[in-house]
Amino acid sequence: MEDIQAVEILIVEDNPADAELMLRALKKGGLMNKIFLVEDGAEALDFVFSRGKYSGVPKNKNLKVIFLDLKLPKISGLEVLQILKNNSETRKFPVVIVTSSRQDPDIKKAYELGANSYVVKPVEFDTFFETVKNLGLYWLLINEPSK
Repeated sequence: MEDIQAVEILIVEDNPADAELMLRALKKGGLMNKIFLVEDGAEALDFVFSRGKYSGVPKNKNLKVIFLDLKLPKISGLEVLQILKNNSETRKFPVVIVTSSRQDPDIKKAYELGANSYVVKPVEFDTFFETVKNLGLYWLLINEPSK
């Protein structure tokens, strides 16, 4: 099993094309941070809380940002967000919603639950690529996290 203690970026994305584009954009931005990808909400929670196939591995305390899609299999992104923000060990992790939903109820609910940012995935490839690259640079190099 990979050293999940070293992971600093968690991507929760079920669309393989979007996931690959996000990985490429973050690397193109020059970020050398360790990135881990999961494809559904249940696995995201297992990863963060060291459960299921991640049990026996120390809980991840090094996460600098979680990029979270809303429309996920098993457990929705909003449910994942709510669980993370209601837990004293994980509420400090910045969670950036990266989704195709422009629906006002989704945006409102995400912020009510504690999302740090809400970004609608641009449809155009180059714009999506640049958006993710800039998100990575902001959350990993510019933003000053709470200690």
